[in-house]
Amino acid sequence: MTTTPPPITLDDVRDAAARLKGVAHRTPVLRSRTLDRIVGAEVLLKCENFQRVGAFKFRGAYNAASRLAPEQLARGIAAYSSGNHAQAVALAARELGTTAVIVMPEDAPRSKRAATAGYGAEIVTYDRYAGDRVAIGEALAAERGLALIPPYEHPHVMAGQGTAALELLEEAGELDALLAPVGGGGLIAGSATALKGLRPGIRVVGVEPEAGDDTKRSLEAGRRVEIPVPRTIADGQALHTPGELTFSVNQRLVDAIVLVSDDEIRAAMRFAFERLKIVVEPSGATPLAALLAGRVDGLPRRVGVIVSGGNIDAGRFAELCGGPV
Repeated sequence: MTTTPPPITLDDVRDAAARLKGVAHRTPVLRSRTLDRIVGAEVLLKCENFQRVGAFKFRGAYNAASRLAPEQLARGIAAYSSGNHAQAVALAARELGTTAVIVMPEDAPRSKRAATAGYGAEIVTYDRYAGDRVAIGEALAAERGLALIPPYEHPHVMAGQGTAALELLEEAGELDALLAPVGGGGLIAGSATALKGLRPGIRVVGVEPEAGDDTKRSLEAGRRVEIPVPRTIADGQALHTPGELTFSVNQRLVDAIVLVSDDEIRAAMRFAFERLKIVVEPSGATPLAALLAGRVDGLPRRVGVIVSGGNIDAGRFAELCGGPV
């Protein structure tokens, strides 16, 4: 009997951490006594909203891009993304002295599209409800001879994302559980690989929006399943199926997936702003929403949370979080 080796290991995450040292920010870990009291646990928030480009995605994008051969870097990089990976690849390309072409949905948040262009990338748009971004990205990369860096289906991307959890464990010491948002699954795959490689008993819990529960359904079915493209305020988690590589990791290492509603996400964003004094985008707020809404059964004593990003413009933030108390 043979077993397929995992696409990434703890050593891959450690290697990514060394490559990112001095390039990516070592983001802060915040505590709140009010939050601890509300949820009944010690909560440590790894604030990737303070990462370069405002999200954890820079870690994986740079780790993957920096490994390209010089001749490939000279030709350029392609990517597809609703926003945060787009910005991350655009910045990584600029840092490495090359160019980027990014496939983005027409309805991507304006702030994310503007930031991507601001880093020097060319943007190609598509209709996310009618077009296949993977097919569009692959065809574009082949036509122009570009290296395609997907947002999660890549070992170097997953390993880079896992460095956020590695840093959290280094600073927090012992953790009983980790909560992380789940979109394509790269962040939680890298995080689970890092943490369970060091602390096999740690509990890893993913959080999805109710409308985008493709990973939860897939784990329950024991195979990848597809759902209609979700309509949720958590645009970074609006995917219809998990990645093949990421699912192979998460099926082994993720202990549970919990779901939160858009209203619970809004409440978490507002709590983060009013009580923690930080701005968090909807996808980045889903783990906090799960804690505040009591979605995690048997919450242990010390819980790490990856706040994955803070890329939201003022108008959209006010629209989602405004209104009476």
